[in-house]
Amino acid sequence: MKRFIPALLPVLAIALFFSCNNKDAQTPQEILLSQPPYDTLTEKIRLRPEDPDLYARRGTLLNADYPELAVDDFKKAWELTGNDRYAAAVGNILLERKPDSAVAFLEAARARLKDGPLTKLTLAYAYDAAGKTDLALKEASALLEANPQNMELLLMNVELLQKKKDSAAATSLLEKINQLPTWNQELGLKLAYQFAEYKNPRTLALVDTLIRYDTLKTGDPYYVKGIYYTNTGNKSAALAAFDETIRENYNYLNAYIEKGKILLEQKNNAAALKTFRMANTIKPSFPDAYYWIGRALEASGDKAGAKDYYQKAYGLDQSFTEARDAAAAL
Repeated sequence: MKRFIPALLPVLAIALFFSCNNKDAQTPQEILLSQPPYDTLTEKIRLRPEDPDLYARRGTLLNADYPELAVDDFKKAWELTGNDRYAAAVGNILLERKPDSAVAFLEAARARLKDGPLTKLTLAYAYDAAGKTDLALKEASALLEANPQNMELLLMNVELLQKKKDSAAATSLLEKINQLPTWNQELGLKLAYQFAEYKNPRTLALVDTLIRYDTLKTGDPYYVKGIYYTNTGNKSAALAAFDETIRENYNYLNAYIEKGKILLEQKNNAAALKTFRMANTIKPSFPDAYYWIGRALEASGDKAGAKDYYQKAYGLDQSFTEARDAAAAL
């Protein structure tokens, strides 16, 4: 995404040159806004400067490449109207790079509004982005109390409770979601993942339902079953589930990794290595496969080979610090 100042440096230089000779020289921002695709709306704003919709429409156009300018336009629309959706638009744009600024603006906007559900929801997201989980959960909980069947709010509260490591409350909400008439296959899969992470025995019944609906043979339900059995310590059942995942979907890379990890734990290094190499063959650019091949080689005593594979994993993904550290340790 372009940032405003660097993108306009050439224009800025031209503007500064002419400003020495022309007291009416335009600013870089004015030059940009007088050009397509913004020029038509800019002219309309000049003629009707109190029309908030014009600022909002131009802000929507600007947001793709010049979010700083988009914020200015939506703020103007907000100042003119005190409208909830304009305040939320400002907050959403600020969220990506300036969550603290988003929080400050939205808190002020909320104080001005009598009822601003969009602003409050965006503030909850802003608190979360700024690392203020307690405040995010407080805001999201209040919204959910007023809208108890809103799926976005339900899932948001689940995620925040997970961050707080309040598994009991998160599971309770998941149970509620599972009973809603808006249930669908995608949502069911998400719930199954959450159940599996919390070792909830209802995972298996939900997975069986998802298997019946999985006409595309994605392998996802069997993979979730494997995760559940892994988390509950039933390694043999987990291996069987991951094998079933691979039978359903030969290219399910994570199933190979999870299967290989169990084999490695069982000291079956040769079988683990073979499994990891299969994932590597399917997708040579998959860094996890290189890392786990390295782990299998290291467990077999081949430290030089392991280091090479750790380095390859890190070369493919510079954020894979675990692979970097493993190579450095050897």
